[in-house]
Amino acid sequence: MSTAPTVPYRLEFSVEVPGTPEQVWDAIATAKGMSAWFTPTVLEEREGGSLHFDMGEGMGSDGHVTRWDPPRRLVYEEDWAALMGKDPDTLSPLTSEFVVEAQSGGTCVVRVTSSGFGIGAEWESQWWDTLAPGWLPFFDNLRLYLAHFPGQTATHLEVSAPHPGDAGTLWSTLSADLGLHDEGATVDLHGSTGTVERLGERQALLRLTSPVPGILSVYTWAAEDGTSIAGVRAYLFSPDAADYARSEEPAWRARLAGLTVPA
Repeated sequence: MSTAPTVPYRLEFSVEVPGTPEQVWDAIATAKGMSAWFTPTVLEEREGGSLHFDMGEGMGSDGHVTRWDPPRRLVYEEDWAALMGKDPDTLSPLTSEFVVEAQSGGTCVVRVTSSGFGIGAEWESQWWDTLAPGWLPFFDNLRLYLAHFPGQTATHLEVSAPHPGDAGTLWSTLSADLGLHDEGATVDLHGSTGTVERLGERQALLRLTSPVPGILSVYTWAAEDGTSIAGVRAYLFSPDAADYARSEEPAWRARLAGLTVPA
């Protein structure tokens, strides 16, 4: 017998981003746009259309669009239970809503709400506790994308490496190795020049300027098996981006794997 979901969960936040409502809509409600600041996305751009978020290493999230009102409102549902490997009868879909509101001065506010119902299990509350810190940094990517690369198609580069120990110590090692100390500073990474746009807790965001322009996220996080992961995720915008990503991936992989983390 199934258990009806009864415990509500809800996350709400808003972000101000540059661009017209049409530009913002293209970034948050199309496969090309979402792939340029979030994760590789397949999306049928219509009400009832299917969607798939590729989360790497064979993982992903599937769902469908429930409201399509360009350029103002997008609502979609994801199969929360399948994403977590749980009984589909125990959890409601994970519903996300994006509302775009034009502001004076050429910006828009994007209001984001994610909600769902569960059964109150401990793992559910833990998952919702990690949703905001895991998702919010992507909206800094969105700001950079709309400010510097609106409408462009991204080529992805993503590399990670596991290490023993805690994520905080790993971040200290990684950020020191890459010279990520001050917001606004210019750094050199394997011959790529970039500017540190934001420094957060165990993460940094850079805007790459040469030889291939783009957005680079550097991060560490704690894995469930007790190890920690060091990773980079790049969105590159250039006709040469695919060749550049292929050539740089081995260097990034070696650099992340070769970090010497204090015991």
